[in-house]
Amino acid sequence: MRALVCHAYGPVDSLKVEDIPQPVPKAGEVLVKVRAAGVSFAAMLGIQGKHQNKPALPYVPGNELAGHVVALGEGVTNVAVGDRVATGVSQGAFAEYATAAAANLVHIPEIMPYAEATNFPTLYPTAYGALKWKADMQPGEVLLVHGAGGGSGLTAIEVGKAMGAVVIASAGGADKLKAAQEAGADHLIDYRSEDLRTRVLEITGGRGADVIYDPVGGSAFDASLRCVAPEGRIIPMGFASGTVPQIPANILLVKNVTVIGFYYGYWNGWGGKTAPSPREAASLAQRRAMVADAQRVLTGWFTEGKLKATVAATYDLADWMKGFRLIEERTVVGKAVLVP
Repeated sequence: MRALVCHAYGPVDSLKVEDIPQPVPKAGEVLVKVRAAGVSFAAMLGIQGKHQNKPALPYVPGNELAGHVVALGEGVTNVAVGDRVATGVSQGAFAEYATAAAANLVHIPEIMPYAEATNFPTLYPTAYGALKWKADMQPGEVLLVHGAGGGSGLTAIEVGKAMGAVVIASAGGADKLKAAQEAGADHLIDYRSEDLRTRVLEITGGRGADVIYDPVGGSAFDASLRCVAPEGRIIPMGFASGTVPQIPANILLVKNVTVIGFYYGYWNGWGGKTAPSPREAASLAQRRAMVADAQRVLTGWFTEGKLKATVAATYDLADWMKGFRLIEERTVVGKAVLVP
C-alpha cells in the first residue's frame, strides 16, 4: 500500500511516500480503508520527536482518520465490513490502509463527508470532554477560545455554543475571525491589534471569562491569567506558540482559579499498557463508555447542523507538506486533510 513514512525524527519535509506492506488487524482491531486523514499539530510534534508518545522507527504518522471497514480482527463484534467510521490512532493514518482498535471506532452518518469526519476522532471529543467533563461549563457562562481560527479553536467554539455558552473568540487576522464568527462566536478579538485582557474585561463588564480554552500557550496563557473570572477554569490544550507556560501559583490562589489538564488519549487508552491490571482495565472501560456517549451527542449535533466540521483544504499524500505548512505557519482555518 501507499504510505507516508517517517524514518527518523526531524523536519516534516524529510518524510517519504513509499509502498509498504498492508497491515493486518490483530484481535480487537479492524482494518480501515483510509479515505481521509487529519493533519494536526500533534502529528507534526510526533514526526519531530517532540511528542510525549514516540513510536518505534520507522513508522507511519497520522492520528485521525475516516474511511470504511474492510476486515475484522478476532473477536470484533461492534462493527461490520463496509461500515463508515472515524477513529483516532497512535500512528498509521497517513496511508491507504490502517488498523485501529474496534473499541474506539465512531460510526459516522451517511451525510457526513470523510474529510469532515476527521474532526470527530479527536478535536470534537477533546473539546467536549474538556468543557463538559473537566470544566463543568454551564449554560450562560463565558467561554474564551484562543487560536479560534484553527481546527482546535473552531471545534471548541461550536461545542461551547451547543452547550449554551457565550463565546469570545481570539485569533490573528480577519480570515480567522470570520471563520470563528461563522462557527458561532458571539464576540471577536484580533490579538494582533487589540489588547486581549482589556477587550475581554470590556465584553464581560469587568468580570472576565469563566472558562478559557487554550491550544496556544505562551503569551495567550499569560493573558488568560489576567482576564479569567474569579473561580474561573483555564484549560491548556496545546502549545502552538511553541512556548509551554510556567504557571504562577499565587495568581491561582488569589483568584481561586483552576488550571485543568486534559489529554484525550488517556480516555481512549492510546499509549496505555498492553496488559493493564483489572482495576486499570475497568477504569479504561468506563472512560471509553463516556467517550461513546460523547460521540453520540456530537454526531447528533452534526446532523442537527450545530457542528460544521470545517475543512481548510485536502491534499494527496504526495503533497503532505502543503498541509503541514498551514500548521507550521499558523494560517490554517479549520482542518487540513490528506487523502490517500
